[in-house]
Amino acid sequence: MTSQGRVVAVTGSSGHIGAKLLDHLEDTPGLGKLVAFDTRPLRAPIHNIAAFRRDVAMPIREELTRLRVNTLVHLAFAWKAGLRRREAAAMSERNAAMLKSVLESCRQARVGHVIYLSSHSVYGARPDNPLPLHEDSPLRPASGFPYAQDNLRAERTLLEYAEENPDIQVTIFRSCPALGAMTDMAMLRQFYFPGWVGLSDHNPPLQFVYEDDLARVLCLAITQRLPGVFNVAGNGVAFHRELSGTLSTRRVLLPAFLAYPMKRLTGGSSVAYSHSLDRWPIIMSTARLQRDTGYRYRHTAAQAVTALASYNEELQDESVRWVPTRHRPA
Repeated sequence: MTSQGRVVAVTGSSGHIGAKLLDHLEDTPGLGKLVAFDTRPLRAPIHNIAAFRRDVAMPIREELTRLRVNTLVHLAFAWKAGLRRREAAAMSERNAAMLKSVLESCRQARVGHVIYLSSHSVYGARPDNPLPLHEDSPLRPASGFPYAQDNLRAERTLLEYAEENPDIQVTIFRSCPALGAMTDMAMLRQFYFPGWVGLSDHNPPLQFVYEDDLARVLCLAITQRLPGVFNVAGNGVAFHRELSGTLSTRRVLLPAFLAYPMKRLTGGSSVAYSHSLDRWPIIMSTARLQRDTGYRYRHTAAQAVTALASYNEELQDESVRWVPTRHRPA
């Protein structure tokens, strides 16, 4: 089936990536009506769209059927930094409930293509990770990192769904963080720099993708009806210390043998201890996506970080500027 007249639904349509995706879909030729689901209103007016203020943990089969949706991009995902264990468990249950409800609605409405945005964190930040990680590399997220565990659980659910419904195509994108004008700064800080203790003897390379590149990749999956699992990351890397300077983090830097016992003793830093993104790299290969789609990223990881500083008013107010350097991890 070509993209001509395709009706595309997006859950989590008012989030960072959802809003950017709708903006690109509006300009994609050949598509039919767009459909948006979110508990919040759209961030900006979009032409030819049906927007529903709905919690997708409840069935949306009626809307999908009536509007003849044939492609759905599931971006609705609940996550918040600094939650206690019980709160994090409740949020994980909500993510599972939303995905289950959306997939069942898609099955009943005969939606032929489901796209899910997962995370590079499903690979886990570990000292023995291969460089680079390919889509068939082991998935070993930290047990104490609910964000990664929720995405791994979602991937497994989607693969089971694809096996049970062979007439439905499933696409999973394992993306590194997307940076740009609408990046959630608090989430980014918590992801890489939670707590007040940092490592002085580690400076791992990090991958990022510019938000418009990620939106274009999602559009390609829609128009080309692309099934499979794909890594998503801009070309090149940025380094942990440069990101720290860009975000103007204020932390006490200690050697690992002192920092990690301190992290274990301070609850606010437990996330950093569990997923180790400030210590070990998660570097993915994007060769499969390039081979299957021919897509070439328009922005590097370093340019994505620079764009983050340029767009974000908070960073501009702090007069923070990031200049790419050539030094390598310690």
